[in-house]
Amino acid sequence: MNIRAIAGLVLLALGAWALKSIFVAPAPPAEPVVWESSQQCAQCHAQVYDEWKVSWHAQAFTDPDVRAQTNDFANKDCIDCHAPQPVLSTVLGDRVLPRTTRMIEGVDCIACHLTADGRVAGTVDNASAACRPVATRDLLKPEYCAGCHNQHGTVDQWRQSKYAQPGPGYQDCVACHMPHRDGDPSKGRDHTMHGGHDIAIVRRAVELRVARQDGAAVVEVENTGAGHNYPTDERSRASDLFWRTLSADGSKGEWNALHRFRNPYRHEVDLVNTELPAGQKVTLRIESEAARGEIEVALFYKLSPYYQDPQRPDPEREAQLVHSVRLAP
Repeated sequence: MNIRAIAGLVLLALGAWALKSIFVAPAPPAEPVVWESSQQCAQCHAQVYDEWKVSWHAQAFTDPDVRAQTNDFANKDCIDCHAPQPVLSTVLGDRVLPRTTRMIEGVDCIACHLTADGRVAGTVDNASAACRPVATRDLLKPEYCAGCHNQHGTVDQWRQSKYAQPGPGYQDCVACHMPHRDGDPSKGRDHTMHGGHDIAIVRRAVELRVARQDGAAVVEVENTGAGHNYPTDERSRASDLFWRTLSADGSKGEWNALHRFRNPYRHEVDLVNTELPAGQKVTLRIESEAARGEIEVALFYKLSPYYQDPQRPDPEREAQLVHSVRLAP
């Protein structure tokens, strides 16, 4: 085939392409997605969805403890944070607003990732992905969490801690509660949202030390690992110090209450806030003669502050053990 023939074929192909581009209508743009449920996210983000599904964010509206403490949300103020509208639909850091649909999904994907104009907030821009995420730096800011978690001062507590100071020791909310999977940034952040329901995290927050001093037992509790007060967030949470005697025959005495860490409800006007701020410690003495023998000192943690029998509390049955120390005579 000579050069003229080849050139003719090329021109013919170009002409055909030009006619097609004129007379064939371009493909219509994809219809915008209407985000109605977190289940829509599961197909593309299966791992994140599965993590969220078992998180306490997902159970924020259905958790039996929450239902009991809010009288099945007769206290409507609690709906704001337990079934919120998208965080980005309000001013960053301001209290979120309640929604009236899909409340059973609690704090869901849409609540955290939908922008005010209906787009999806993500960590990168990706127009080729089905949800077309837009990079949103606000997702990583403590102010982003404050819309719900500062209702009881948690973010303000963090701001007063060493972790909020610029420098090598800086750690924000996501560093502790949404760490990178396996410590690898390329694997994304864990959406299980471990927090106050995870006793392992509670145990890492504080240290318990007990020693003898002039025959008395000296007890120290120090907030060494939490970036905020211990305990924090819900006023229903409490952490209690107890001690009991230990006998040579292996028998144990009844628990004696020593101290309570808790931020009381507003109606409990006769109580004061005894939470332990980040980096601080409290020192207590047990002067009882019974405590001069061998004793056990234990720190317990509760998601509800009340014991079935306040006069004779049973923390081993009704609370979770954080730390325990035995002290010889």
